[in-house]
Amino acid sequence: MLPQQESAPPLNYAYGDVAAPEPPTPSYPALRYQQGLALQSTDLFAPTGIPGLDEILGGGFLRGKTYLVAGEAGCGKTIFSIQFLIHGALIGEPGLYIAIDEPTNQLLRGLRLFGWDLGDLISSRRLMFLDMRTHFSKIYLRDERKHIEPRYIIEQILAAARKINAKRLVIDPIAPLVYGGKEEDVLYAREFLREMVFAIEKTGELTTIMTSEIPTGSSKLSRFGVEEFLASGIIVLGIEEIYGNVERVMYIRKARWAPVKPSKYIFDIVSGRGIVIREPLSEYIKRVSRGSR
Repeated sequence: MLPQQESAPPLNYAYGDVAAPEPPTPSYPALRYQQGLALQSTDLFAPTGIPGLDEILGGGFLRGKTYLVAGEAGCGKTIFSIQFLIHGALIGEPGLYIAIDEPTNQLLRGLRLFGWDLGDLISSRRLMFLDMRTHFSKIYLRDERKHIEPRYIIEQILAAARKINAKRLVIDPIAPLVYGGKEEDVLYAREFLREMVFAIEKTGELTTIMTSEIPTGSSKLSRFGVEEFLASGIIVLGIEEIYGNVERVMYIRKARWAPVKPSKYIFDIVSGRGIVIREPLSEYIKRVSRGSR
């Protein structure tokens, strides 16, 4: 049972709240890849926009389901999530990004430096960024998070999604939204997460990414140990040293109803393009090991 709880104040839509004339569609040429594949499977799958990943997954993410993208700090979780939203915006699927740790203005500034200026997608209401931590700052300071009824946060998220008719949702990261940092909060957080995921998936409209930061050296995939069971798929991003080379590795650990077994791939993060899968880890190891002899 969740404890007695109180209502949260209405959200302040700092980005994307005011309608604007439709600007020219941005090019984002690197994210306009193989749209034939996306068109073939759009009824069942939401293409991720990550070159190579949709082919591996058989079309992308199942529509209306929740996916967990986990990894240590600096492994590309936010880039993965934003790439997913940009691709959706470009194919007519507006997206909502719930910022938890990083203020939205700093995030957008960093994305511009990376080569993604999202101003036109925001002004045309194809993307919305919501700074949830700022919204709940007073509650955080009063240590009253555990008294907020989950349905109020869920309603605020779904209300924001309705404002732009969102089809894609990112919560980055999930843990600070529901966890006060005390041991006794863990059970509450697990119930909170279950209720939130079930409510979001019940709409049938939102394909969702939750990100989870893994402490360095930990074998855990999430803070509470329940996120991976709620998710239809789990993708773990990491950094590994292989024959003296430091490489980024994507581990597709779980993909429900997809024709793929657990597998690892070498990937790059390229400015202006995002995540690009290079090759399976097994092939990389064979190639590099031959060269090291």
